[in-house]
Amino acid sequence: MTKMTGYREGVPCWVDLVTTEPERAIAFYRALFHWEYTDTGEAGGHYRLASLRGSLVAGLSPEPTASRSQWITYLAAEDIDAVAARIRDGGGEVLLGPLDVLDQGRMAMAKDPAGALFGLWQAGAHGGSELVNEPGAFTWNENLSTDPRAARSFYFQVFGYEYDQVPGLDYSVIKLHGGPIGGIGDQPAMIPQGTPSFWNTYFHVSDTDMTAARVAELGGQIAVPPTDSPNGRMAVLRDDTGAAFCVIAPPRG
Repeated sequence: MTKMTGYREGVPCWVDLVTTEPERAIAFYRALFHWEYTDTGEAGGHYRLASLRGSLVAGLSPEPTASRSQWITYLAAEDIDAVAARIRDGGGEVLLGPLDVLDQGRMAMAKDPAGALFGLWQAGAHGGSELVNEPGAFTWNENLSTDPRAARSFYFQVFGYEYDQVPGLDYSVIKLHGGPIGGIGDQPAMIPQGTPSFWNTYFHVSDTDMTAARVAELGGQIAVPPTDSPNGRMAVLRDDTGAAFCVIAPPRG
């Protein structure tokens, strides 16, 4: 079990689902990943905190007027106001905040110059996901961009990201604080033309084929069937409200 106690600046620290149909989403992910939920109440906008085996793993944010449901990646910020300033200086856009979220922390929503939406989180009482790299928790976050060169330059300016390019692909592994934390790359051919840049979330599973079949049983869609890759067997899926996400079962060992 990979328990997390803190995140350094620039590291993906939280994911949440902005959902147009919260009750359907709650039921879907409870059945798929066995998540349990805590409702933060009226003061918290009925934001739901999802937990697995007693550890926080994700959030569900009810947004009935949103244009679509989507997963959002949050990057840790030690000084969120300073990070927001660097985003603006680097050609990005701060859409919301920074603002306090009760005593839980401070958050902001931003877009990079290529249009990918992401969140910022400065920890308070809520430090981010408490469990990662385990079945039912997120394990990888990547920026699939219409302009990966501009994206890499932007995140270098904001967070100091360094990159290891994957041979033969316009895809780079993000390195920070001495280790890999995510990826930035061109959108693969499977993504419909005209799709805006976005941050993609992978959830760890123990069996990709069984998970994909379960998604279909629950009313979701298999966008890309289970496929072997050097990093494990993966699939691209959609929940029953249309939000896309990936799952991966890493190779043994």
